[in-house]
Amino acid sequence: MEPGPRYNASDPLAVSLRGVVDGYTRYTRYIAIGDSQTEGLWDGDDVVGVLGFADRLAARINSHHAGLHYANLAVRGTLVADVLRKQVPPALAMQPDLITVCVGMNDVIRPGWSFGRALADLEMLYAALAGSGATVVTTTFPNVAQFLPLGWLVSGRLARINNAIREAADRYDFRLVDLYDAPSMRDLDTWDIDRVHASTKGHLLFAAAAAEALDLPGSNHDWAEASPDPRRLSFRERSYGKVRWAQEKFTPWVWRRMRGMSSADGRVPKRPRLQPLGMPRAWHSDAAPQFD
Repeated sequence: MEPGPRYNASDPLAVSLRGVVDGYTRYTRYIAIGDSQTEGLWDGDDVVGVLGFADRLAARINSHHAGLHYANLAVRGTLVADVLRKQVPPALAMQPDLITVCVGMNDVIRPGWSFGRALADLEMLYAALAGSGATVVTTTFPNVAQFLPLGWLVSGRLARINNAIREAADRYDFRLVDLYDAPSMRDLDTWDIDRVHASTKGHLLFAAAAAEALDLPGSNHDWAEASPDPRRLSFRERSYGKVRWAQEKFTPWVWRRMRGMSSADGRVPKRPRLQPLGMPRAWHSDAAPQFD
């Protein structure tokens, strides 16, 4: 039975449709919302296309139970208020049975006095998702302050938003991926040069963490383990990395802010509608999913 226009993920019929197969919940309508991490920035590029943890999670779900419909409404550079206003309404209108949401880092690093408003918007966002009846997966943020040259400036905000996320997850019975203390998040190769966005390895870890939160077949807690032989940078490499960070990331970000611009300007979601996800031609932990 295919969900129709009146489909409501919270009613008993929808729950029975979603069903349990071989002891695992089957999801059929997955929508990802958020910012650049969910869009998939730095897992690929704008020439060949970006993947990201949400695409990889969708492929993993579909590999176990074919027939998943998937939409990704995330856009890089967006704030909590943007997601609340522009992504939540269309997401709920598509009546998903699974939602992942990762948003707030742009509010953490944004100068000014609007952070309190962002936390209030985040609570409104979570309340709206909780009322949908869908399974919701959300995540705390890793301690990126330990990597950033100016990390101490955002450490207080990072603690506040993570506390808000944990409290909301507990209040609404969301599935929580707590990245803050995971040893794997301290591995340098988990991150792009800006130390805020995940590398391809990082997106693979995020997808594995979400799979564990959903108790998907074959999932475990291995994603949180640090690399057995982590790379350590010399003083020269660390200094060079800070210079590159300032030139390639920080300066362009400041320049955009001075002109009242955002990396979200002119961008649209890469997968704005729920569409069937064909069986992956290949699914490996170290390979990109390819869809028919």
